[in-house]
Amino acid sequence: MHLPSVHREAHMRPWRTAAAIAVAGLVAVLVPAAAGAHGSVQRPASRGYACGPEGAARSTDACVAARAEGDVTDWDNLRVPNVAGRDAEVIPDGQLCSAGIRRYAGLDLVRDDWPATTLRSGAELTFRYRTTIPHRGTFRFYVTNRAYTPDRPLRWADLEREPFLSVTDPEVVDGVYEISGRLPADRSGRQLIYTIWQNSDTPDTYYSCSDVLFSATGADGTDTGAADDPAASGAPDGAAATAPANRVPLPAGGLGRAVRTGSVDLVTYRLLIISVTLLGVAAIAGFTLVRLRRRRSG
Repeated sequence: MHLPSVHREAHMRPWRTAAAIAVAGLVAVLVPAAAGAHGSVQRPASRGYACGPEGAARSTDACVAARAEGDVTDWDNLRVPNVAGRDAEVIPDGQLCSAGIRRYAGLDLVRDDWPATTLRSGAELTFRYRTTIPHRGTFRFYVTNRAYTPDRPLRWADLEREPFLSVTDPEVVDGVYEISGRLPADRSGRQLIYTIWQNSDTPDTYYSCSDVLFSATGADGTDTGAADDPAASGAPDGAAATAPANRVPLPAGGLGRAVRTGSVDLVTYRLLIISVTLLGVAAIAGFTLVRLRRRRSG
């Protein structure tokens, strides 16, 4: 039986719709969801985090000036692809805090009033790196050298050549990487901690500038001009913060990554997509079977 073209088109539409659903589902499963953001240093607060929508310092003069230069709303998206450890080659002098990304140029402003976290020289500290999408990778923490002054653009030569702390694949605790280490004992006054997070499961590298005030006797982890996230406070002086009990190791591979803090995780997301895909495949099979039966009966 030969159906008229109009009827044939009408019979084909449901099949095409089901096919489109199936293909879209397969693509969503096979291709990781596009990630708009990933993380930054929460303690000691980075410039991006401190000046972002959730930052306690967003109304300070430095943060207002930074926003006037560009949008720093996405405090957790300061990343550069395909650096592969060539940080000093890719990120120009004077643009370390923005990672050379024009929209974050305000973070490179030369100012001596950036909100700073007061740290005790030589103390043990638990750094908190807040993540909206966890990844595997290595964190490297550098401190500025004794010749550093905040009245000039930050250069690679202003940083110590070796990190004072380096950790690979730390645990994620309630959406935060907690990384314990000892602060440099030979620093005082206003300095800067430069954090590099080089992913091993994506091509991205993340950069953060945290302004700090080193003191020999001052309180550990307190802030000048801005407070850390309330969840980051409460550590005793000179000691690492007590970690929450619900530690969750970062799973091997990328399947367990959260799509966004507070949203469904990627495993659940993909299971939902697989279900939709299977429904689409079943629909295709059903329509195909109906068409075959009609052809045979015709």
